[in-house]
Amino acid sequence: TRSISGVTLTTQNITTLKLQAKLHRKYGTTWDRNFDYMNDVDLLVKTGRPIVEAGMHHQACVALMGLPFISTKAHTPEFYIKVAKDLLSRDIQVDSICLKDASGTTPPQIVYEACKGIRKIMPPEMPLWHHNHDTASTAVACNMAAIEAGADGIDLSVRPLASGTVQPDVRSMAHALKGTGYSLDIDDTKMGEVENILTEGLKDYVFNPVVTSADARVVGFPMPGGAIGPNVHMMVKAGILSKYGDVLAEFPVVVEAGGSWTSVTPGSQQYWLQAFNNVLYGRWQKIDPGYGKAVLGYFGKTPLPPDPEVIKMASEQLKLPILTTDPLEKAPDILPEAKKALEERGLPSDEKSVFLVAAAMVPGKNMELNEGIRLLQGRPKIDLPLKKKEE
Repeated sequence: TRSISGVTLTTQNITTLKLQAKLHRKYGTTWDRNFDYMNDVDLLVKTGRPIVEAGMHHQACVALMGLPFISTKAHTPEFYIKVAKDLLSRDIQVDSICLKDASGTTPPQIVYEACKGIRKIMPPEMPLWHHNHDTASTAVACNMAAIEAGADGIDLSVRPLASGTVQPDVRSMAHALKGTGYSLDIDDTKMGEVENILTEGLKDYVFNPVVTSADARVVGFPMPGGAIGPNVHMMVKAGILSKYGDVLAEFPVVVEAGGSWTSVTPGSQQYWLQAFNNVLYGRWQKIDPGYGKAVLGYFGKTPLPPDPEVIKMASEQLKLPILTTDPLEKAPDILPEAKKALEERGLPSDEKSVFLVAAAMVPGKNMELNEGIRLLQGRPKIDLPLKKKEE
């Protein structure tokens, strides 16, 4: 769960988040990893309650990222420890904590110090998890640091869906742990069989090398692996991949001006779209709605104060005031609109159908293009990077 965004890129109110948790549990989800890209503890607590009430394991996250500039106030070990300490002091059940670095840009030493400090303040029986990506080629080192500092679990993957912009391969991590006294609770000798299954299942796909390769430049443009893929695919289809480097170079500007939130969904897309707009239209000439709402407070409190001039331009261009109240209370209740859209089209309006439509709703987007509506009408449209069929 993406805190106030649920499974979407926009803000959701508590009614939608409760329905989401209910359906997750109904359809088999047992653990729900809840992260807030602002590290806004108030929102983490409020959006975590539906998870607990639904009966799932509540794994609360501290969202990590390496800043593309120097700061002693945010994204430091002390900053992350404070987030965890504040979270554990609140009146909410937390079953485990995960340090989540979706861009793979946090230095190993910061991972070590943050994990060590958080482990000290956690109940001894509570699991501590570490999640990262190998985009900067440092994931194994960061996992080693987390384990040495007291982490109980890490996230891994298997070729061809491993390394590069995703998690390290199980076999790489098992090899790195040899002789350390630590081992993985998984049989790494079986991974060849898993790899064969994945290779067969992906035989019709073609992935751009930019998406699958490690890229050391990510330390200056903290982008999650899951966001690099769709954005590169979009630029290739639009014939503007030549602008990719320019967009990356703009990243430090939008990160610092925005308030240095963690680059994980939806924050990563907000950074990307604003950097993209700055390159195509001129810096700050076109404020992305998501980025603008984020600097205005509609997604929670930013780790650092946003640039006052950017706040002013965002408010003027989006015609929105700065939000000083609870973002959850300001988020719209979209369930009635989703139900009405289903009824108007003679489609089922049960909870699952309503949620499918609601989760795909984007402000200003024609309902006929809503992915939930299309799916329920039997005309889904999914854009996949498939190999071209031979004539």
